[in-house]
Amino acid sequence: MSAQPIHPHEPDRVPRNADGIAAALDGERRMEFYRELLAAAPEQAEAVLHRWWCEAMLDTDPAGDRLTEAALNGTLPTTCVTEAIARRHRAGLPVE
Repeated sequence: MSAQPIHPHEPDRVPRNADGIAAALDGERRMEFYRELLAAAPEQAEAVLHRWWCEAMLDTDPAGDRLTEAALNGTLPTTCVTEAIARRHRAGLPVE
């Protein structure tokens, strides 16, 4: 798996707040998000928002259908961990 994004995205495609996340989700998923957020203890709310922001980013990815199809067909390009670490080293990024 690559440590770099497959393609760049606008950071504001899905705002990192409850309203932005909810707007990016459809119907039942939006209700599931709200149920989970409302049931979360205050110390859990940030993790719920982060998880659902990731879901919303995937749902709104313009290449999402193509990537899902490639993954299901076994044609999605992959990278071994060793190469991902080497790529991060070459880019001067942290490896932990």
